[in-house]
Amino acid sequence: MTAPADGKSPIEVLLVEDDPGDVLMTQEAFEEHKLRNRLTVVSDGAEALAYLRREEPYADAVVPDLILLDLNLPRRDGREVLEEIKKDEQLCRIPVVVLTTSQADEDILRSYQLHANAYVTKPVDFERFISVVRQIDEFFVSVVKLPPRG
Repeated sequence: MTAPADGKSPIEVLLVEDDPGDVLMTQEAFEEHKLRNRLTVVSDGAEALAYLRREEPYADAVVPDLILLDLNLPRRDGREVLEEIKKDEQLCRIPVVVLTTSQADEDILRSYQLHANAYVTKPVDFERFISVVRQIDEFFVSVVKLPPRG
């Protein structure tokens, strides 16, 4: 199966987020704006890597077309997850958008050094958060040509 080429087909999005409120806002952003993309959520870095590597209980997981990654995660930090993704020959082509509350210069610099495709600071305001998620969606679905799924 390949990623959509027409900019209209749904894409698989993996959200790696431990904050239930941020998960809910992201899910609401997808629902409110009728984003047809499939959103799968995992709540920590170790779970994210198991999902991406299709380890149990994720043996049947669909390889995502896009990863939205928080930095401050339990078990495996988002920076570690990003580094593992970009070192892995099978996973490195998946675009990773760091979506985090951190505005620290060192986090921004480190994320790009680890080859994040974008760094987005989460707005605290619900409407702005919805707008940011919609813009990420529009960019990766309507503007960018994504690589084929692995």
